[in-house]
Amino acid sequence: MTGLYVHVPFCAHKCDYCDFYSVAGRLDLVDSYIEAVITEASHYRGQSFDTLYLGGGTPSILGAKNLEHLVTSIKAALDVQKFNEATIEVNPDSASLELFEAALKNGINRISIGVQSLADAELKCVSRIHTAEQALTAIGMAAAAGFHRISVDVIIGLPGQTWQALFSTLDRIIMQPIDHISIYCLSLEHETPLALHPPADLPSDDDQADLFVQARDFLQNNGFVHYEISNFARPGCECAHNLNYWRGGEYVGLGPAAASHLHGRRFKNRADLSAYINDPCGVVEDSEELGGEKKLAEEAILHLRLLMEGLDVKNMISGFNPQHTARLTRRLDMLVTEGALLFDGAVYRLAPSAVLISNTVFCRVLPD
Repeated sequence: MTGLYVHVPFCAHKCDYCDFYSVAGRLDLVDSYIEAVITEASHYRGQSFDTLYLGGGTPSILGAKNLEHLVTSIKAALDVQKFNEATIEVNPDSASLELFEAALKNGINRISIGVQSLADAELKCVSRIHTAEQALTAIGMAAAAGFHRISVDVIIGLPGQTWQALFSTLDRIIMQPIDHISIYCLSLEHETPLALHPPADLPSDDDQADLFVQARDFLQNNGFVHYEISNFARPGCECAHNLNYWRGGEYVGLGPAAASHLHGRRFKNRADLSAYINDPCGVVEDSEELGGEKKLAEEAILHLRLLMEGLDVKNMISGFNPQHTARLTRRLDMLVTEGALLFDGAVYRLAPSAVLISNTVFCRVLPD
């Protein structure tokens, strides 16, 4: 399975916590950006793709006509008739029925809406420019347009957030026609406004952990499966595009700052919109040939993110050095002994108690 990711780097406004590559405004560059993406896409003609994901930035800021032009042109450049799953990220402030209808018409069958919170005070504290009412309206419009696959993002640990406020957000969200929820713990990313000027009422790490556990229990009690560290879905509604990442599958990224993993090589486009527009196929950086013990460990870590599937080492042995596999198994067994991983005789899984310290656990899966 191979996924196609398109990075749309435009935003109406940069949120205080965001460190993803994007430019505020500059919609005057949209036409040139789309032509650059088409040029880059044509480089992969003949490659088969199963999923499409339009992320950002704010893809919905393109509007209906630009979105249609982008998607139809990508399909033509790649000679792809349709994708099994095609997702677009939408911010509530740029959502419209016209946009959703254009998306559905052009083969997009899944929507991911950046709700983040249904408390206006929490949204304002991190400079989100939409309201709770706009978020609920966006979900309703997506459903009215005919979408049956709707996901929402929620942030845990916003300034002043309590369980009562988070519960209110989640309780209202699960009453909407959605089938997937991504929950992210707020982090202070280097050089972001939130990191430079952190609010005094940010929940502590321990408080954030408590909020996550309460949210997890609430969602599981309401029919959502905790299938990946930050992702919950109703049964059968997991995100296929992201599952491909976590299963170590191949993917191609188009656009500035987009990353790819193809034919045993990992590479990334430079995070520079102007340079990308000028030479869309000439901005590759951080190219790395994958292999050896490090590659084996990285694949193991990706599989361990999938809480239900876990890691079947026997299925990973082919193509890897037996000595590397043996050393990986010893490291995994040590983590089982310490209670960070579970092992049923065939599959290793991250222990529920270790989900919130998964990065620490994964560091120990890597070779010394």
